[in-house]
Amino acid sequence: MSIWEYANPVKFMRSSGAVLPWVVAGAAACTVGGLIWGFLTPPDYKQGASVKIMFLHVPAAMMAINCWFMMLVASLIWIIRRHHVSALAAKAAAPIGAVMTLIALVTGAAWGQPTWGTWWEWDPRLTSFLVLFLFYLGYIALWEAVENPDSAADLTGVLCLVGSVFAVLSRYAVNFWNQGLHQGASLSVASGERMSAIYRYPLYLCMAGFFLMFLALLLIRTRTEIRIRRTAALQAREAR
Repeated sequence: MSIWEYANPVKFMRSSGAVLPWVVAGAAACTVGGLIWGFLTPPDYKQGASVKIMFLHVPAAMMAINCWFMMLVASLIWIIRRHHVSALAAKAAAPIGAVMTLIALVTGAAWGQPTWGTWWEWDPRLTSFLVLFLFYLGYIALWEAVENPDSAADLTGVLCLVGSVFAVLSRYAVNFWNQGLHQGASLSVASGERMSAIYRYPLYLCMAGFFLMFLALLLIRTRTEIRIRRTAALQAREAR
């Protein structure tokens, strides 16, 4: 069985409909369980209770970046192979990624104020994240501005390629620049830099929950986009 079979809208609708309830259930269980577990953890010796914002901030930031990379892959598939489901999946993912980026920005500000003493700093990672959010808004607006769906998919695909630079910067800005307030990665495999297991395990669960939440919303929105495309095609046929 080839993965390209799922580029067929009928096959995609059948398969996604079968797995969607399980993804939704997993997303709810992991997200709710992870957040409850995380917010019941003891305050950090240095940051106090504010460290618990991490259980929202880190998963949201992770999905904000990875969502854009998913859109990039889907856009490339559209540009190269002209599979409509991939273009619709990229379109469906954009509002989800924008909300994730906004959550990351707001929770980052709430976490930064007691930690750094300021709500905002033009730190490399913070700035690239803000630009990434603007790219999300521009991507959504471009889809709405272009009437022809195929032309919109082509133009947004190019925009996605350009915006990927800022997605990379959002992920690796701390490594590229040694200056800035933002700390390094919250999760590290290096000895001596690993987060305490008290916080690490609930954070893993929250990250899994946010990933499944993104997947569930992506499937729901992509299925909706396919139905909208089918309805438009039927209306155009009837108009003739």
